[in-house]
Amino acid sequence: MSAIEEIKQRLDIVEVVSQYTNLQKSGRNFKALCPFHAEKHPSFFVFPERQSWHCFGSCGSGGDIFAFIMKKENLEFGQALRLLAERAGVSLEHKDEARDKERERLYQVNLAAARFYHDLLLQSPGAELARRYLEGRGISQQAIADFGLGFSPDSWEALRQYMLGQGYQEQELLALGLVVPREGGGSYDRFRKRLMFPVRDEQGRVIGFGARALDDSLPKYLNSPQTVLFDKGGCLYGLERAKLALKQHNLAVIVEGYIDVIMAHQHGFANVVASLGTAITEKQMGLFSRWASNLALALDADAAGDEATLRGIQMASLVLARRPVPLFSGELRGGRAVLKMKSSLAGQIKVIRLPQGQDPDEIIRQDSAAWQRLVDSALPVVDYAFDLITSRVDLDKASERSRALESLVPFVVEVSDPVEQAHYIDKLASLARVDQGLVKARVSDAMKGAPITSPSRRKAAVAYPLEERYLCLLLQCPEFREKAGGLSEEYFEHSPNREVFLAWRRTTTPAQLKEALDQSLHDYIDSLLTRTLPPASMEQRQVELEQCLLRLRERWLKGLAANDELLLAEARAAGDAGGLATQLERAEEAVALGAQLKQVFESSLRHLEPKE
Repeated sequence: MSAIEEIKQRLDIVEVVSQYTNLQKSGRNFKALCPFHAEKHPSFFVFPERQSWHCFGSCGSGGDIFAFIMKKENLEFGQALRLLAERAGVSLEHKDEARDKERERLYQVNLAAARFYHDLLLQSPGAELARRYLEGRGISQQAIADFGLGFSPDSWEALRQYMLGQGYQEQELLALGLVVPREGGGSYDRFRKRLMFPVRDEQGRVIGFGARALDDSLPKYLNSPQTVLFDKGGCLYGLERAKLALKQHNLAVIVEGYIDVIMAHQHGFANVVASLGTAITEKQMGLFSRWASNLALALDADAAGDEATLRGIQMASLVLARRPVPLFSGELRGGRAVLKMKSSLAGQIKVIRLPQGQDPDEIIRQDSAAWQRLVDSALPVVDYAFDLITSRVDLDKASERSRALESLVPFVVEVSDPVEQAHYIDKLASLARVDQGLVKARVSDAMKGAPITSPSRRKAAVAYPLEERYLCLLLQCPEFREKAGGLSEEYFEHSPNREVFLAWRRTTTPAQLKEALDQSLHDYIDSLLTRTLPPASMEQRQVELEQCLLRLRERWLKGLAANDELLLAEARAAGDAGGLATQLERAEEAVALGAQLKQVFESSLRHLEPKE
């Protein structure tokens, strides 16, 4: 038995959840006000028989005991595993102590380098240029200390000689990109005559450096290369200092530069982080979304900045948790309105429009109240998209209006409120100079193709082999990577399987996959990679992969119907006529979708059946 299974056996989910919220008996289950969002009526349920939980309210999320602790405590899987293991009295074996010691050693090397640079900034006569620069930018001494800013001297070997003198090895410096190998042997310092910005992870450990030139040297900004600790696209500058403010405000403001972040924090805007000058990546979105569900992008007010903002919006739409929203379909059934479920972003995405030619740090330094006004007046993503896209087309040309309409329809689809959506449909019809009915039809067609992502959690041992089978095929047949595009992580009921799938989606090799996962899952990964599959051709493997995907989807939809039946029973017991009507319609819709999916499933199986 694995440690994960042993923890699940020893800890009862009702007892664990009751430590965070007041559970009330509801038939065979328990209900409570959701501990993840404010509400007046209980929408949070715990199912003892399945040892799972689910929020039927705005969260729309659920899972097992690990998923609950990860969400409630803002922990990664490995951290939640260790916390629950301690509560359950389960001993976790550390089978890769050598690897852990090696990584800890590299953290120490980076920390020593950061202290070296920091001391030079404060004391070295050669750092006077850097000190004057920071003074001119309005950076306080406290901010310099808080962020550990430093200075790399105008020397080819100052850091190298210092670190070797402290007992660190040249190979370690090379591994972290602190030095660059020379042709013929030896090495030299990567960073010279630059203002140094240590980059830290969520735990505050130094993982790399950003460096700004203090003269006309190019590049203006130089970062550490990709290392075992540093991934430029996988970290956010200032996150270690911002995460509590992100949770407090439920809003992450993403800027581009180091100085932008420092100036914001110096003036009390602690929920600001930076993307290290890159377009927003999926990894970066995943980092902040553990702490806040709302995002405001404050990128440069130029063409490149607009493009980066649109990419950030697209990435956010993919990563931010989604929730099911009931919408009137326009149909009547038995004299009652028929509701359909639409997938909508659980968090808001807004855009802070910066004055032309001004960066956030300039605005904050000159008038911090002006910055707060910009944040408060950030444009909803749809309004921003309308402004940006229409500014790039000639609305006097029919072809250009058509192009604008097609570009804006996806943004209108994301608007879950019917009144707001009607406003944007009217606005888009006026812009494109077409009948409102045409735009409404385009939006309706696009909505029909939107995924319905109301997750269900039906804990059953029989489900895990299906999930494991699917993961085995993905891991052992990398040529099928694109075939997993239709699968959501919500289809995985077992937290370890979900963690493996999420890590697989953002990596490309087995080595990267293991690196992205907590070491507690390394043996599990090895078992999936080495598990013997029955002899089969690649075509048969593809058939099996698609069959697994369809079964996972079917199981998920059956779970949706079961959840609706539970809410239906709750509404009947409470005498809630309004809730009863809503749940009846949702249940009817789920049954109809189930029948439809069953037809697709059976048809696909016949089509995919291997020919003899």
